[in-house]
Amino acid sequence: MSIDPMAMPDRPRGLLIVDLGTQYAQLIARRLREAGTWCEIFPAPKALEAAKSMDLAGIVLSGGPASVYAEGAPEVPEGLLEMGVPVLGICYGMQWMSRTLGGTVEGTGEREFGHTEIHVEGDASKLFAGLQGETVVWMSHGDKVTALPDGFRTVASSKTCAHAGIANEAKGFYGVQFHPEVSHSVRGQEILANFVLDVCGLPGDWKPENIAEREIKKVKEIVGETGEVILGLSGGVDSAVAAVIVHRAIGDRLHCIFVDNGLLRKGERELVEHAFRDHVGLDLTTIDAGERFVSKLAGVTDPERKRKIIGNEFVEIFREEAKRFKNAGFLGQGTLYPDVIESVAAHGGNTAVIKSHHNVGGLPDDLDMELVEPLRELFKDEVRQVGRYLGLDERILMRQPFPGPGLAVRIVGEITPEGIALLQDADAICTNEIEAAGAHKSLWQYFAVLLPVKSVGVMGDARTYESACALRVVESLDGMTADWGYLDQALLRKISNRIINEVSGINRVVLDISSKPPATIEWE
Repeated sequence: MSIDPMAMPDRPRGLLIVDLGTQYAQLIARRLREAGTWCEIFPAPKALEAAKSMDLAGIVLSGGPASVYAEGAPEVPEGLLEMGVPVLGICYGMQWMSRTLGGTVEGTGEREFGHTEIHVEGDASKLFAGLQGETVVWMSHGDKVTALPDGFRTVASSKTCAHAGIANEAKGFYGVQFHPEVSHSVRGQEILANFVLDVCGLPGDWKPENIAEREIKKVKEIVGETGEVILGLSGGVDSAVAAVIVHRAIGDRLHCIFVDNGLLRKGERELVEHAFRDHVGLDLTTIDAGERFVSKLAGVTDPERKRKIIGNEFVEIFREEAKRFKNAGFLGQGTLYPDVIESVAAHGGNTAVIKSHHNVGGLPDDLDMELVEPLRELFKDEVRQVGRYLGLDERILMRQPFPGPGLAVRIVGEITPEGIALLQDADAICTNEIEAAGAHKSLWQYFAVLLPVKSVGVMGDARTYESACALRVVESLDGMTADWGYLDQALLRKISNRIINEVSGINRVVLDISSKPPATIEWE
């Protein structure tokens, strides 16, 4: 079973983000954490209950696509405005707060979208401290506040939005019609930091060392004095940091299991065994299960079925291994916040399910082990910072993310031993050449994908009819959004030539230049 976020031990003082349907709820969370505070996201129906269960310092009401006066608009509990803490409304959140407190909101037909210059009053407010004068923000709205509630004043405006920023200093209520969380708002992070530090009076202590010590303490409380944890170690940064946290908490009662599912990158098994058994000093058992996984995947082409099959096999292996230990009632995983968001409507809202992750959506209902997931509420950049504090090697921390199902989601269509071998060779060339050129330093991920198509080629004056592979190179901060990365033409030519010349069975290399969204980073 997973842990109820409202029942977590040692929840720090922080902010509640009320998700009102925005695409940016997770981005707001990241920005607030960068400003130095713990925060949690809940949808409007659960927000009041969450607020009452938290050591609450403030509330952020997100934006959203609805109109506050439209049928079916999110119903925000008015009790949130009676919690006695500061409130920041962003876009829709500002409109809802204004209307609820007696102001008016109208659709005027004057949409504002994109970069907009606003003027911040000289005596604006704590929220805009240090930002007096002109600054550029990102607007995205059709409705606007046309009359302020009692006690509010305008502190920022644009040519077409008279109330771009509003404040009621006595109550600690603030609203901005723009989106300070996006990078297009030039000084948006300063505004959010002002809210965290000056308005809410938080100490800004959400830092790697505090996060690490908090998670170590939580694991100790969950596992107890005698419990043992079976942890699936993939060799990636997530499972590595999770393993070190659990090891710091319970020592040799942690048992790491590395499953060679036959879908690893070339040389992955040797690298993981050397790094974690010899250098980190963890209790590590390697399970050779390649034939087991590949046979289960025979004939399967649906991406979700692949993920479910792989997830179930992982769990079955962990269950089998747990029997070797007397008190192994816990399963450790390196689940991250984006994994949860993409797999389920994580907070009970309307978040669309994008794809299941084997360590989230692939777990069976009858799992008889309690989950220990110390990274479940962290973003990738936070995980790396925590790992750095814990002393993990930079070569582990900065490894590019690798999906739990491995190459199964980079082989489009049926999984075969021949296809796996082709992709391993092509991917190794892609990875090695990008790293040798130093181009990886600005990239999030870079890998090859085997496509379910063959095409005609000419090699040595003879006709070929062989497979095609795609190169996927992306830039990102956290994996939630991504853009395709630019590689030098000479480097692309070298990668393509090497794959076609050295990987027998591939005669065509194509380049994927799709962003996320609308595409995902992985192909399946």
